Amino acid sequence: MPTKKQLKYDKAYLRIANEWGKLSYCKRRQVGALIVKDRMIISDGYNGTPSGFENFCEDDDGYTKWYVLHAEANAILKVASSTQASKGATLYITLSPCKECSKLIHQAGIVRVVYAQAYKDDSGIQFLKKAGIDLQLIEDLNEDQ
Repeated sequence: MPTKKQLKYDKAYLRIANEWGKLSYCKRRQVGALIVKDRMIISDGYNGTPSGFENFCEDDDGYTKWYVLHAEANAILKVASSTQASKGATLYITLSPCKECSKLIHQAGIVRVVYAQAYKDDSGIQFLKKAGIDLQLIEDLNEDQ
């Protein structure tokens, strides 16, 4: 369990990730992510289509298109093309990672994942546990808690 001070930072970063997710064009679900290292945001992302593609995440039947990038994948790819490194960092994400993204998180050297809502399929979380990643679910993002 994080200290009271750490919990305060965790909730603040999750609130920012939530705001970032609102930038997504996806209708079914908007997810935001931040990568934080040494109390500095080194990357951010939200779910959406790859650069150069139309900003429609869902097909005509309302299903998410297969090539939509998840928020954490976008944040990891963004930090990879910068001068920063995600090794030893914390990922803040509004929805727990899927199994595909959890592999990227582990491989990127992220050591802690803080999320605000659990995804229906917990295989990503189970993988991260097995990989030794510190996991923290914080559902109440109010400041005074």
